[in-house]
Amino acid sequence: MRATPVLALAALLSMSLPSAVSAVPPELAESARQIAQLTATRAAESESARLRRFFDLYWVTEMREFPDLATYVGHPGLNDRWPDFSAETIALVHRIAREERVALASIDRSRLAAAEQLDYDLARRRLERQIEGERFHELAPFRSEVLLIDPLSGIDLDLMELPRSMPTRTVRDYEILLARLRGFSRAVDQTLVQLGMGLAAGITPPRVTLRDVPERVRSLLADDPWKSPVLQAFQALPETISAADRERLRSEASRAFAQQVAPALRKLHDYLVRTYLPGARESIAMSDLPDGRAWYTYELRLHTTTDLSPAAIHQLGLGEVRRIRREMEELIAATGFAGTFADFCRFLLTDPRFFYDRPEDLVAAYRDLAKRIDPELPRLFGRLPRLPYGVKAMEGAGTKSAPSAYYTSGSLAAGLPGWFLVNTYDLKSRPKWQMEALALHESVPGHHLQYALAAELEGLPDWRKWDVYPAFSEGWGLYAESLGSELGLYLDPYSRFGRLSAEVWRAIRMVVDTGLHDLGWSRQQGIDYCKANSARPDHDIEVEIDRYIVQPGTAPVYKIGELKLKELRRYAAGELGDRFDVRAFHDQVLGRGQLPLDLLDQSIRAWVAKEKAASRGGK
Repeated sequence: MRATPVLALAALLSMSLPSAVSAVPPELAESARQIAQLTATRAAESESARLRRFFDLYWVTEMREFPDLATYVGHPGLNDRWPDFSAETIALVHRIAREERVALASIDRSRLAAAEQLDYDLARRRLERQIEGERFHELAPFRSEVLLIDPLSGIDLDLMELPRSMPTRTVRDYEILLARLRGFSRAVDQTLVQLGMGLAAGITPPRVTLRDVPERVRSLLADDPWKSPVLQAFQALPETISAADRERLRSEASRAFAQQVAPALRKLHDYLVRTYLPGARESIAMSDLPDGRAWYTYELRLHTTTDLSPAAIHQLGLGEVRRIRREMEELIAATGFAGTFADFCRFLLTDPRFFYDRPEDLVAAYRDLAKRIDPELPRLFGRLPRLPYGVKAMEGAGTKSAPSAYYTSGSLAAGLPGWFLVNTYDLKSRPKWQMEALALHESVPGHHLQYALAAELEGLPDWRKWDVYPAFSEGWGLYAESLGSELGLYLDPYSRFGRLSAEVWRAIRMVVDTGLHDLGWSRQQGIDYCKANSARPDHDIEVEIDRYIVQPGTAPVYKIGELKLKELRRYAAGELGDRFDVRAFHDQVLGRGQLPLDLLDQSIRAWVAKEKAASRGGK
């Protein structure tokens, strides 16, 4: 890797940090050695066995690269550490990707079974995309790593969320959690190095989107450690742990907070306030970054799994907005409302009947709604997951910049349920009429059904159970919203308008994302377009616009994926006629893990052909 001024800056920053900051994790170095060995030695075993060995190592390596992900999925042995963002480790990770590509290529694809060939192709595609993305590291090495904090992500949020995903039953569990807390200061030091590299290269989130982040970090600080949410896991230790151990663990937790966590949080907060935000870029478009247009096109291809250009996505979005707006206007007319579209939206956003006054009432209503959906699912699905899910309120200062709701995956291995998390900040921006569509998307039959089923699939390599193609996952979430009528929901005109409002919002995303990052729209232009075409509250719109600004290329995936799923359902129903079973169709869509849209298309068409052949054979 050639030297650059940014690397020189990283070296200077590292000089003021502990030497351990730049140490390569030994287990990751071991992964590199094992991958090279797999390529060099062809043991006397089948190509299928070699592929399985490669996938096992591929998964273990990913867990070693991302121990935070390992915690969430229940992979053992890594809960005491943080991802390593030293320059040496990042360079090793890039080298490992290339060695993995060589190792995979050494396996003879033609001698694999059909299902194995699919897994092989997906792994190859994944590695090619990863390596292709490295072209955007030339001006700022490790470009993706320099964007480590924004309104929706950051090491401070990880500090809050990771302990909630870790086992906390035994003394050993708590000692592992203590080790992670003690390692927080090193993780922050590495984060500051990466943020500094991004700042030097002009690659940061836009300043306007970072406005609430320092306060989010500061909210974790407290003079009394036990008033910080960071130590929540140590507040009530299990009675199965002896009194002496409980006292010792609490004492060590307090010491870790005072000596490692709090100083690191203050350092991060001060850096954000004094250096990072003042130096963050004023522009908002990805196209304004070095090589930004090519980078944005890459992000669209990566997330949509299509070759659609920004211009094509923009036009598709405009067409969908027009179509859905017509349906919304027709529904307004059917209610007898006397007024314009804007008047109706204003009515929905201001009439007290559409809002809860207490956060606990909003959460309780979502729980009731989710549990009303559950017993209806067998009408549309032949297979349901074993993993349960729950509904609860989001916590922490980050709720101000968070969406109205989101889902977090559970894990049978880790003993954790899935969670449908509800945002109770600013209740007047959480209308009742949007609740049914949101619950369908985030819980069932949306993300919980999708992720829990994938994790339970037999014979699927571990890495594929957690592989994410946003056009598939979010397309499924939006498609799940459209199933509400088949599940006994959307019985009143306001909830039906809420469904259309949710759908038009995803069409708006295609227009706004490409407008902001390809066509030079201002942030205010994006806000104005949203207000003109939806019934979203102002706060909700601003939070969403900032989300699209800091996550370029992700917003269009919802509608692109949903349109493909609806297209495939129409195709299957048309081809199979009376033999079409929607339960079987849904099981086919979710029964092979997440897929790029082109491979999903091939999979469903192959299933339809097989069903037609079976029908002919039975006559």
